Amino acid sequence: MSFLAFFTALFSVVNPLGAIPLYISLSQHFTPRVRNEQVLKSSIYVVGILLTFLLAGSFILRFFSITIEGMRIAGGLMIIRSAYNMLDGNFKKGKAISNKVEQEALVKEDISFSPIAMPMLAGPGSISLIISTSASLNHLQEYAFIIGAILLLAVSVYVIFRFSPLLFARLGEGGISAMQRIMGFIVLTVGIQFIINGVTPLLKTLLKG
Repeated sequence: MSFLAFFTALFSVVNPLGAIPLYISLSQHFTPRVRNEQVLKSSIYVVGILLTFLLAGSFILRFFSITIEGMRIAGGLMIIRSAYNMLDGNFKKGKAISNKVEQEALVKEDISFSPIAMPMLAGPGSISLIISTSASLNHLQEYAFIIGAILLLAVSVYVIFRFSPLLFARLGEGGISAMQRIMGFIVLTVGIQFIINGVTPLLKTLLKG
């Protein structure tokens, strides 16, 4: 997978644009200075979380005796689930954010790690994408591409959340919802492709046997 293709897939799964309304709601009790600090910390946490799963992906597969094909199929299903919720306009459900988590966040002094960085941004879909991709990396250059995409994602998250009030005012609820559905379609195709990549080798093995 090329740098641009992976970044597009990762950005679509993380979906920071779709997170704008929820982020504004959760951070409404903060001053602008504190809000900016939260955004910066969240972006750094996202890098740390995704890099951890990228570097530990192969170890996780070996430890639990999971095949690459199995991980791709499971990851594809998780990504498709996220895509369905995006297409349905249900951002919170796709990111596993319950009403209880949302209510707790409204009274917390620091929401940068939870629920912003995890699970709002680095959620089940993006982590599945990272682990599934890490299983097929063989060269240092490929790791560099993925790390670069993660860093670019973090910068994108910071810029989008930093100017989220302006973006929300310009795009409105309808505009953000429309963009979320477009992202959902891209995420859906990524999930289906992951399943195809996982099922194809298994079918070839069965046919040979």
